[in-house]
Amino acid sequence: MELAFIPSPSRGVLYLGPIPLRGYAFCIIIGVFVAVWLGNKRWIARGGRPGTVADIAVWAVPFGLVGGRLYHVITDYQLYFSEGRDWVDAFKVWEGGLGIWGAIAFGAVGAWIGARRRGVPMPAYADAVAPGIVLAQAIGRWGNWFNQELYGKATDLPWAVEITSTADGRVPGTYHPTFLYESLWCIGVALLVIWADRRFRLGHGRAFALYVAAYCAGRFWIEYMRVDDAHHILGLRLNNWTALFVFLLAVLYIVLSARMRPGREAVVEPGAETADGAAGADGEKDTGAASADAGADDPDTAKKDKDADTPGKTDAPEDTGDATDVEDAADAEGVKNGADSAKKG
Repeated sequence: MELAFIPSPSRGVLYLGPIPLRGYAFCIIIGVFVAVWLGNKRWIARGGRPGTVADIAVWAVPFGLVGGRLYHVITDYQLYFSEGRDWVDAFKVWEGGLGIWGAIAFGAVGAWIGARRRGVPMPAYADAVAPGIVLAQAIGRWGNWFNQELYGKATDLPWAVEITSTADGRVPGTYHPTFLYESLWCIGVALLVIWADRRFRLGHGRAFALYVAAYCAGRFWIEYMRVDDAHHILGLRLNNWTALFVFLLAVLYIVLSARMRPGREAVVEPGAETADGAAGADGEKDTGAASADAGADDPDTAKKDKDADTPGKTDAPEDTGDATDVEDAADAEGVKNGADSAKKG
C-alpha cells in the first residue's frame, strides 16, 4: 500500500466560459517569461541594452515552438499517422508533445535572425539566455504533470506520481515522476551555468555549450527511466542517442572554442556599454569635448597645450639662467687652463 505519492490533477484544463485554460500551455508561457526576464538581466550585466533579449525572443520563441513540435511529430509519427489516428492531432500543441531538441535547434535559427537584425553577436546572446532557457524547461516540465504523461517505471517511493488516466493505453498506478526529476535537474544546470560563468567568465558561446552538455547528461539517465512508447536503436531510446551525440558536440565546442577564442566578448551590442562599464564611442567623444572645454577655461593649460603642439618644442623649464651661468663658468675655466698650459710650454 502506498504511504504517500504525488497526486496528478484530476484534469489538465479549466474552462473560463468557452475559453480553455490549459495547464500545459500556462507552464510553457510562464517558462518563456522567466527565460526572457533572466536573460535580460544577464544581457544588461554583460553591457547590452535593455529590451534586446525580448526583441530577439520574438523571433526565437515561435521558431522554437514549431521546431519542438516538428521533432515530436517526426520521431513519434505513429501517434498521428498510423491506422486509427487523426493526423489533425499533430497540430494540437496544447495537448503536449514538444521535443526539446527541435525547439532549441529551430529556436536558435530564429534567435540568429533576430540577432542579425540587431547587430548582436549570436554566441554572446546565447551565453546570456542559457540559464533562462533551462529554467524555462524546468517550469515547462510541469505541463507533463498536468497531462499525466512522461512518467517512469512503476514504484512505491514516497515521491511517486499517481497516474489516474487511462487514455492512450495508460495504466493507473504510481510511477517514477521523471518530469520532476528533469525539472530539478534543469534547475541544477541553471545554477551550474550561472556559477561557472561568474567563476571562469565564459564567452563566445561556451556558457550555452555548458548548458547543453549538462542538460544532455541528465536527460540521458532520465530518458532511460521512461516507459512511454519510443523508437529504439541498439537497445537505447532514440532520445538517448540524441542526448549522447549532442553532449559530445557541446563538449567538443567548449574545448575548441577555449583554444581558438579565449576570454569573452568585450562589447556585446553596438552603441551599448562594454562589459566592464566603460563608456562607448559617444561617451569617449563627450569626455574629450569636456577636457577641451576645461583646457580653454585655464590660460596656463591652454598655453602648455599650444607649446606641446609646436613641433620640436619640449616642456623644458622656462628659467634657464642657472644653466647659462654654469656654461659661462665652464668656458672661462677652460680659457684659463689653456693660458696656463701655454706659459708652461
